[in-house]
Amino acid sequence: MEQITNWFNQKLLNFGTSVSVADYLDNFAVLLIIILLALAVDYICRYILLGAFKKFAKKTTNQLDDLIIEKKIINKGMHIIPSILIFTMLPLAYPSPADKEILVLLQKLCQIYIITVSLLFINSLLNLGVELFHRNDKFKDKPLKGFVQIVQVILFSVGIILLISILINESPSTIFTGIGASAAILMLVFKDTILGFVAGIQLSANDMLRVDDWISMPKYGADGTVIEITLNTVKVKNFDNTISTIPPYALISESFQNWRGMRESPGRRIKRSINLDMNSVKFCTPEMLEKYRKISLLAGYIDDTENKLQTYNQTNQIDNTILVNGRRQTNLGVFRAYLQRYLESLPEVNKEMICMVRHLQPTEKGIPMELYFFSSIKDWVIYETIQADVFDHVLAVIPEFDLQIFQELSGSDVRMFVKTENK
Repeated sequence: MEQITNWFNQKLLNFGTSVSVADYLDNFAVLLIIILLALAVDYICRYILLGAFKKFAKKTTNQLDDLIIEKKIINKGMHIIPSILIFTMLPLAYPSPADKEILVLLQKLCQIYIITVSLLFINSLLNLGVELFHRNDKFKDKPLKGFVQIVQVILFSVGIILLISILINESPSTIFTGIGASAAILMLVFKDTILGFVAGIQLSANDMLRVDDWISMPKYGADGTVIEITLNTVKVKNFDNTISTIPPYALISESFQNWRGMRESPGRRIKRSINLDMNSVKFCTPEMLEKYRKISLLAGYIDDTENKLQTYNQTNQIDNTILVNGRRQTNLGVFRAYLQRYLESLPEVNKEMICMVRHLQPTEKGIPMELYFFSSIKDWVIYETIQADVFDHVLAVIPEFDLQIFQELSGSDVRMFVKTENK
């Protein structure tokens, strides 16, 4: 390279160029040759080696090489080689001590470019790793993005410090020392990031939250599916297609409901009650029992229960002339037995989980009759249909057991009463 420089310098002098201009131009010419050489290397790397890799990737079924091409990982990495080549060969263009300032300036520019390209290349590798994990069924619901974002923050923070140290001609350790002295201010500035990082670790370690989980958090207007977990936010797509964002540390410090357990369980719970008028509860007469025997689900129950009660009353010499003596069936008890058998007969009800009909505490609004069972179908639409069908049937059969539903007076009830009184 020195011989080329001398030859070019002599030619310039022969053309009558001054010594200073000739020195400047021959240095520039060498710099141009170095740049052209770097571009040639870049071309070889990008079009020949990358082309060969693309042909290889087409012949394989591996997802990794396809992702590398799709995310242009190799393209970003190839930029590092020419810049390192230029940085290494710059002293050949400016070997003289008089050109030291220009050499230092150009080397600084090369260093800044190398660091920037390296940061972008490493960042692309991290994003590639996240993409690979998300395509794996074992890891796709893990909150890995938050941890990767922490690494990215650290990576770019270190990169920025290195760039600043190059620009101000200071050692990176000096800048790190200054940052350590400003730790309190930095903790205040990055408070949400630090809290999000700690919360992300707790959420992941305790398996409290995953992507695709259905969660409810009324305070933040969230009731839907988790679509993304990042360092500073958890995004929830609500069922009305709106997006709610929740700070990760709020999920640790406050309460939220995760429906994952329901989805993973063999059934989804149905728990609903109907209020019955207490004035309609009474002992069953022989005529009522005869009527109930005609109900297929109660045929065996009525006879078995009646035999047990008669045996008890006879054994204890109960006076049957008074209804309150001994034990007797009630229309409410028969109705409860009917509902239990009705639920057990439905194919949609999970028979391996709790299935019961019970009374709740009577109130001024009557006796709440609660149905507590689990639907084996957990899909929301079908689940609501099953629940509606069950209670449609319950409401329709209540009068058949000589019971009445308790309901507040409405305007039409008052008008009907007034109309009857006027007649």
